[in-house]
Amino acid sequence: MFRVGRSAAVAALAAAALALSACGGSSDDSNSGSGGSAESKTLTLWHYETGNSAMGTAWAQAMKEFEASHPGVKVKFEEKGFEQIQKTASMVLNSDEAPDIMEYNKGNATAGQLSKQGLLTDLSEQATKRGWDKLLSPSLQTTAKYDERGIMGSGKWFGVPNYGEYVMVYYNKDMFEKAGVKVPTTFDEFTAALDAFAKKGTTPIAMAGAEYPAQQLFYLLALNKANRAWIDSFELYKGKVDFHGPEFTYAAQTFSDWVKKGYISKDSAGMKAEDMGVAFIGGKFPIMVSGSWWFGRLAEEIKDFKWGSFLWPGQFAPGSSGNLWVVPEKSKNKDLAYDFIDITMKKEIQNLLGNSGGVPVAADPSAITDAQNKELIENFNKLSTQDGLAFYPDWPAPGYYDVLVAGVQELINGSKKPEEVLDEIAQPYNDNLADIGN
Repeated sequence: MFRVGRSAAVAALAAAALALSACGGSSDDSNSGSGGSAESKTLTLWHYETGNSAMGTAWAQAMKEFEASHPGVKVKFEEKGFEQIQKTASMVLNSDEAPDIMEYNKGNATAGQLSKQGLLTDLSEQATKRGWDKLLSPSLQTTAKYDERGIMGSGKWFGVPNYGEYVMVYYNKDMFEKAGVKVPTTFDEFTAALDAFAKKGTTPIAMAGAEYPAQQLFYLLALNKANRAWIDSFELYKGKVDFHGPEFTYAAQTFSDWVKKGYISKDSAGMKAEDMGVAFIGGKFPIMVSGSWWFGRLAEEIKDFKWGSFLWPGQFAPGSSGNLWVVPEKSKNKDLAYDFIDITMKKEIQNLLGNSGGVPVAADPSAITDAQNKELIENFNKLSTQDGLAFYPDWPAPGYYDVLVAGVQELINGSKKPEEVLDEIAQPYNDNLADIGN
């Protein structure tokens, strides 16, 4: 979840007509981890999506299809927490406890770091052999490839995404109607809506400062002053980034101001993403700014009010391909892992993902039947078409996620001034640049 550049999602969806080769177990029974006989084997799989999310629903079906097509093989699924994998991946993947396949966060600081450490299997040959390179558009391949420095966008395939994701605005239609607030289409209208709720004594934005949501809102504010060149400089190291330039200065100051104006609760500094989501689902806030990964869960759990979503009012928003299927270098059943990836890319699984509230990369668009789900996918395509997918703020450097969590918490509780927070988040970023020789 923090879970997801990616223009041309339309092209990715159009590629759905391409069929992948049939899956099958390998007959190689070497000890190299390259596969092995399908008899009496176990495929150990980790992911951190909730069971009622779009990905959780689609992947559960993929596991059933995998077992049906691989007699004698059982899938041992172990659900992990995002934070759990984020903090322990290097240690676990460097041990004999590594799974055969796992979901992992994309980006320089995560998949890139593991690839540089030699902990992930090079999937380049499989990507060509199995047609993954044809199903994923060049922009969606950005997060799948990493160079020898662990920088995304070029080099070898170390992961395969099978969905897209982006950050949007979820809203409570009933609360908007009761307050006489219209759905905003510009940033000025959006801030006016926040102000209207605040003046009525309602904190408008559900927020979580202890995890990813607050830093993503901070990044959204920076993006409203950014262009593509700035994004590529920050995310891909294609130029220098001035942390006291107009982009981050505006983000830090505006975020701080929004707390002071009551748009964001000071209590949210200690809240986690689950707290934020549960509060929005419970009808306690009119707005939640977060990712498409929440969509399926909201559709299933919200019963007491009408809700909807709209694009963040600006050209750019955090987003990308989804998280990656990666095959640890110490996987004992690599060929079975490749077969499972194949199944998650099949049109039937992709269509299920889309109809469950996800953003598929290889579905048949005509097979998506729900109107809200169609809108979700269409908005992703619109954002992609306008070159609006801007990756995520924690990607550039190892450990940067925790740096940003600390920074936005300080903005929420007012313990540091905006310019001090910018100094704080600049140092680790610049230190990482020095480490990789940029």
